[in-house]
Amino acid sequence: MQIGDVKIGSGYKPFIIAEMSGNHNQSLERALAIVDAAAKAGAHALKLQTYTADSITLDVEGSGFTIEDEKSLWHGKTLHKLYDEAHTPWEWHAPIMNRAKELGLVCFSSPFDESAVDFLETLNVPAYKIASFENNHLPLIRKVAATAKPLIISTGMASKEELHEAVNAAREAGCKDLILLKCTSTYPALPVNSNINTIPDMRKVFECEIGLSDHTMGIGVSVAAVTLGATVIEKHFTLHRADGGVDSAFSLEPAELENLVIETERAWQSLGNITYGSTEAEKKSLQFRRSLYIAEDVSAGEILTSRNMRIVRPGLGLAPKYYDQLLGKQAKQDIKKGTPLDWMLIN
Repeated sequence: MQIGDVKIGSGYKPFIIAEMSGNHNQSLERALAIVDAAAKAGAHALKLQTYTADSITLDVEGSGFTIEDEKSLWHGKTLHKLYDEAHTPWEWHAPIMNRAKELGLVCFSSPFDESAVDFLETLNVPAYKIASFENNHLPLIRKVAATAKPLIISTGMASKEELHEAVNAAREAGCKDLILLKCTSTYPALPVNSNINTIPDMRKVFECEIGLSDHTMGIGVSVAAVTLGATVIEKHFTLHRADGGVDSAFSLEPAELENLVIETERAWQSLGNITYGSTEAEKKSLQFRRSLYIAEDVSAGEILTSRNMRIVRPGLGLAPKYYDQLLGKQAKQDIKKGTPLDWMLIN
């Protein structure tokens, strides 16, 4: 499958998505700078989020509407205030997407309600993403799937049964190109809670491309995910974590994103095939393995011993496994020190 002009699958290098989220800090100039930095770092795609605070929640306080977890990055804020602070103004979408296109980036978004899908369709986005917290919103999934564009769904918090419901809803509504992203919906997430061994099982169960939406710090979990078959990696991205912002604490900076692109591609290149023995690239190194050599001048009829026969480099003589078999054998002719042993030299 492909999104835009970029092909996605095990035969292609990992598709790297830089998630802007609310890291623009309500500055269009900063948002465009994030696009520039993502392109320079080598990302393949930039993702936005399309919502308003009113399209996600109610402007009220109290239980459930105020974040009470003291460990949360957003402790004390109401959901409405948080989403109002983090949202990307809809009038910014076109200039951001145009800048991305100019720089060769695929640009798409996560809609959070049906009106956002209608809006994004006017911009002719090449794909859609369903966020983890929306993966139980089956009407939204059906609305997106009906566009027949590639659909990415983050799996955070969803049970296998719920994922089957989401996948079935998408496919029944017309989605043919589906990607599921293994995701742990904590911010930041810990590697110990990532459980990326689920990735091969997801591929088997849901028969689609599988990737990782990674909220951990650093790139180690993403690189490991590629070795388990992840073909898509999504990471939140900012210019400088020190600048602050709703998602900055668990976002990559430009140099880190560049390293992610490089190291995930290296991980993908390293997968290769199941193979034993020397590769084509190793064949020149075979001569530097150990083999049997004459270590002292030997006269015809002389017995081979541990003194005049040794296992040394290079590897042009008989294999070391024949050492015990050759001890006590007679030389058929005079043999000079440094001669690789061959059966033709032995009686």
